Amino acid sequence: MKKYLIQYIAGILFILGTLSACDLDKMPLAALSPDTYFSNEQELKLYSNKFYLDVLPGASDVYGENADDIVITPLSLEVSGQRTVPAAAPTTGFGWRWAPLRRINYLLENSHQTADVRVRNQYDGLARFFRAYFYFEKMVRYGELPWFNRVLGSQDTELFKPRDSRDLIADSILRDLDFAIAHLPTTKDVYRVNKWTAMALKSRMALFEGTFRHYHQLPNANKYLQICAEVSQELINDGGYSLYKTGTQPYRDLFANSKAIGQEVILARDYDESLALFHDVQNFENSSTRGRPGIAKSVVNYYLMTSGARFTDMANYDRMEFVEETKNRDPRLAQTIRTPGYTRIGSTALVAPNLTFSVTGYHLTKYSMQQTYDASGKSFSDIPLFRIAEVYLNLAEAKAVLETLTQEDLNKTINLLRNRVGMPSLNLAQANANPDPYLGQGEYGFPNVVGAFKGVVLEIRRERTVEMMLEGLRYNDMMRWKSGKLFEKPFLGMYFGRLGNFDLDNNGTIDVCLYEGTKPSSTASVFLEVGKDIILSEGNKGYIVVHGNLTRVFREDRDYLYPIPTEEINLSNKTLIQNPNW
Repeated sequence: MKKYLIQYIAGILFILGTLSACDLDKMPLAALSPDTYFSNEQELKLYSNKFYLDVLPGASDVYGENADDIVITPLSLEVSGQRTVPAAAPTTGFGWRWAPLRRINYLLENSHQTADVRVRNQYDGLARFFRAYFYFEKMVRYGELPWFNRVLGSQDTELFKPRDSRDLIADSILRDLDFAIAHLPTTKDVYRVNKWTAMALKSRMALFEGTFRHYHQLPNANKYLQICAEVSQELINDGGYSLYKTGTQPYRDLFANSKAIGQEVILARDYDESLALFHDVQNFENSSTRGRPGIAKSVVNYYLMTSGARFTDMANYDRMEFVEETKNRDPRLAQTIRTPGYTRIGSTALVAPNLTFSVTGYHLTKYSMQQTYDASGKSFSDIPLFRIAEVYLNLAEAKAVLETLTQEDLNKTINLLRNRVGMPSLNLAQANANPDPYLGQGEYGFPNVVGAFKGVVLEIRRERTVEMMLEGLRYNDMMRWKSGKLFEKPFLGMYFGRLGNFDLDNNGTIDVCLYEGTKPSSTASVFLEVGKDIILSEGNKGYIVVHGNLTRVFREDRDYLYPIPTEEINLSNKTLIQNPNW
């Protein structure tokens, strides 16, 4: 691993030293010449190492997701409804930024310098994987795009081309991925893209495109859903991946681990304490200054009872306080947030949720290891980017929307996830005969799910939400499901039926005191003045209300796509057309 990281860093330093910060209309290489470089595998590897940093998300892009499930402060512009048309393209992220694509196409145009055809095809496959990833993220944001598959010069007329159709972009992404699948190695490496990574991206992309088209009433939805089902099944059958089940809390341990577990993880972002490669997830979850993230009450309601019964079918479920509502729930709840009985890894001391660290009170723990790593920028757990659990979910959802899902399919996908944590299996006939009214209603649910498979589609969405929490997928899920209106709903947290002292971990000591006016005498570790430090929905009782003073608007006719920066439209001689209603 250290040898790989040293090579990785060396490659990064080499590329940074030889590439200029460039875009489509600038030469990317100040010192490299294709006549003298790209002649062997080592040179292709060193050059392509930059793709991993250019294109793949960093840790904070994954655990820092913000949609309807995780509430933070401040909210993202997308969720708060505060987006405006930018004047210029951002310099980072997946905005209207093209420099990574130029570097990818540069390798593809010059890899022929390598005489070994197998090596050349392998690195062409790697480059095409990253081009597919790049364009997939762009398509999710902007819809139609100009497709560039070659390096452009400053005088190239193609710089001024209009956007190509969504069909062309989607099918070009799939062609790149098919080439990558055919030529990338099958050897597993959680830090290197291989055949199985390309198949996992194809599964993700095809599910997105198929369901986006299905719920937004665009043509050819079933084509992409079928592609998703086929590639997902092939990866499950041939990839040799399986769910990690070791220990008493395998779901927790899969993420609270310094090294990605290759049994389940297909690709991960590598972090390493010995090389000072860190991220900030534990400080994010355990401080009062990093956004104070917490799960929304509406999504806590998704978690089933350990019996398999729906929590929201219980009498007075919406008036249960924390200790009561967390009893006998899907074990993934207690492996994602602090619940009564929670202890930090490496400690036996019971610790309660800290309401100064979480705006909703539902205090996140996913990815957290020992407390010593709570310090700012000192986390080094690897961050999974693709894992087989997602592929199970993709296969089940694609076939459910196609209405071809069988009980055997569920047993080989969703029920494997439930079995890992000791949850009862999902029954296809029962789910469809009795769709969950909570998930199907218009307040916090998905009323646009209809048809004979409505019940099981809703259950698969529940499973995806619970299983993939904090893995960077939820916002895109909401876009493809055409459910952006949920961003307008009140963001609520824990329910408190009164003011006073509360023992949130049920260990006999007071954890938080809610009060009005004069601060009372109490042994609580946290004091919150209602109306100032915390807002309750009914004045002196009720749900924690987060961002209650912010009117959020999500426009159905506009907000499923991002606006193109004004400068980019002007630079194209206005051949680029702005997205509708921006």
